[in-house]
Amino acid sequence: MIAAESTLRSIALEKPATIRVFESLNLDYCCGGNRPLAEACAQKGLDVDEVVASLTEAAHGGAPAVKDFSQAAPTELAHYIVKTHHGYVRNELPRLLAMAERVARKHGPMHPEATQIERQLTQLADELLMHMQKEEIVLFPYIEKLERRRNGSAQAPEACFASVESPIRMMVHEHESAGALMDAMRTATGGFRPWEGACPTTVGLYDGLDAFERDLHRHVHLENNVLFPAAIALEQEALATQ
Repeated sequence: MIAAESTLRSIALEKPATIRVFESLNLDYCCGGNRPLAEACAQKGLDVDEVVASLTEAAHGGAPAVKDFSQAAPTELAHYIVKTHHGYVRNELPRLLAMAERVARKHGPMHPEATQIERQLTQLADELLMHMQKEEIVLFPYIEKLERRRNGSAQAPEACFASVESPIRMMVHEHESAGALMDAMRTATGGFRPWEGACPTTVGLYDGLDAFERDLHRHVHLENNVLFPAAIALEQEALATQ
């Protein structure tokens, strides 16, 4: 049952079809997902009863906005994240950065938010590309080794950190930084709404940023709320059986 006291994180985890509602209302169910629904609605000026009704309808009638990975093996989920979400980021960022540069150069003097978008999107790109590299080279392979250990096909893996919780904390912090940059860009543009008479490049950029933010929310949700807790549990299990 979806209630006002439920956290956004728990609702999204238990009922993946509700994610489309959170996205349509710009409710952060990933980085800020540990808040009660009532609190999040109050901050956005939304009627919590109406939101609960929309979430309930989606949960019972809609197809999930993302595949339900709550019961998936951690390695399967990590591979999905790299292929689907890391791939999307690497393909989409160059296009968005090119448009942001053109829009800032042409319209920045009259629309300073365009210059802000270029600067913050460049920062976001630098951070995300480094972040994904760390996951793909260090964290995800370690999780895969933990799973092989549980399945009896490998020894307990060695790592450059004392516990998997250490890199996970870093990844969560970097997720929060990425979310803050996206939120700042959304705020500066009034919800990624182009100004009246905006050129097609601006319209395309803002539409692309809106889609990028939605994908980032799903990406972060799968890591923070599904993969990382599973990795911590795997490591604890491996230590208990040594």
